[in-house]
Amino acid sequence: MTASIRRVALTMLLLFGALFVNLNYLQVVRADDLASDSANARRLVAEYQSERGRILEGRGADTRPIAESVETRGELKFLRTYDSGPLFAHVTGYSSPIFGRSEIEQAFNEALTGNAPEAFARNLTDLLAGRERAGDAVHTTVRGEVQQAARDALGDREGAVVAVAPPTGEILALWSSPPYDPNELASHDPDEVRAAWQRLNDNSAKPLLNRALRESYPPGSTFKLITAAAALENGVSPEQTFPDPPQLELPQTSATIGNFGGSLCNGGQPISLTQALTVSCNTTFAQLGLELGSEELAEQAARFGFNTEWSFQVPGVATSRVPSDLDPPATAQSAIGQRDVRATPLQMAMVSAAIANDGVMMAPRLVDRIEDTSGRVIREFAPEELRLPGQSTAQAVSRSTANALQAMMTNVVSAGSGTSAAIPGVQVAGKTGTAQTGEGRPPTVWFVGFAPADNPAVAVAVVVPDGGGAGSEATGGAIAGPMAREVIQAALGTTQ
Repeated sequence: MTASIRRVALTMLLLFGALFVNLNYLQVVRADDLASDSANARRLVAEYQSERGRILEGRGADTRPIAESVETRGELKFLRTYDSGPLFAHVTGYSSPIFGRSEIEQAFNEALTGNAPEAFARNLTDLLAGRERAGDAVHTTVRGEVQQAARDALGDREGAVVAVAPPTGEILALWSSPPYDPNELASHDPDEVRAAWQRLNDNSAKPLLNRALRESYPPGSTFKLITAAAALENGVSPEQTFPDPPQLELPQTSATIGNFGGSLCNGGQPISLTQALTVSCNTTFAQLGLELGSEELAEQAARFGFNTEWSFQVPGVATSRVPSDLDPPATAQSAIGQRDVRATPLQMAMVSAAIANDGVMMAPRLVDRIEDTSGRVIREFAPEELRLPGQSTAQAVSRSTANALQAMMTNVVSAGSGTSAAIPGVQVAGKTGTAQTGEGRPPTVWFVGFAPADNPAVAVAVVVPDGGGAGSEATGGAIAGPMAREVIQAALGTTQ
């Protein structure tokens, strides 16, 4: 009998011990995970008891909310709404009671829920006074008319548009197509939210993917800006001439690189660097790549932000890449933006903006400031030069190189492959790109540029994969150039 009682007592002791360990594990080790779990009903009810701060766009009297919360009669007291639906979806992201948050909704969640360190004193005062906590307002740099122009320009085509203010790094437009409606994911009806999530994730067009930040593409001839920058930094002048063969024979292989349509760039006569960029001459830039070498090419690209991770207000930006250890044929192909070179639309907008800003890279900003419920600014994000890891300065190229590139890019739009981006009365600088993506497949087409050329207020990057529906004959000048023109006009407030 005594032995049996001992066994029972020992078993009970072990069970109580296991229960004690489990309780401590849940309350200490996994406390944060469980508290933030979207399936935690108590957390959800508590979070939705407070009014989430607004996300706003525009300036001055034109400021308006693009995400806000409205009071309901349900257990979840506040419903997140997005009045413009898909227009700002990849700027605000979504705030979902089931699937969490993304983009600004996630990156600035502390401010939007009123839990930022700057709000501590106010929250303490509100608690003592019995007032409910309210989230702070996040002001974006995005301008609605520029965002709208980007959407209208791209239409139903897949792709992305980024517009940046070169002197400040402010992002004026960030559009990814196809978009989605964040209202569907913010609903308080669990069945509706799950159905929408399933539909969006099953869609082969990937509407939840932010192509402006997280998709990289072969940049094609827009990368010639970086090749030209490397050449200028290494002593080549804009007037220096090069041979104009119909094809460039690559060393160590029987392969060749030809020009668009198999044509000569200057009738077989010597062609200057300026002329080569104006007409986007492949043979000239492939030859420059061979002369510079892959390491020099990659180093210049790195000074523009390639091959490195740099801080951005919304995390998760894909890294743009240029291989640095290549054989000569691969180097020649990389110099014209082909082979394994990949760039995000944000990255190419930054390249254009740095050239426009006399060679200085500015940190891109999607959020300008945070204000409390009384309108007092509690945090401001001032313009800041972007000093990349491993770089001692934010100067991607010297002022003289940037000035030379500005003049060359202006020539592209006034007399070269980018005339479709020209705006009467405004001097536009730019570069087209038509990247081959495989035998029998339509190209990925680009336009990057800035305006006004003599006092840049906006830099843009437009990318349209798969030829934008125009098939194998699509070019950056024909497809992406007119889109960039519309976005630039909206940013400058001009009409054609």
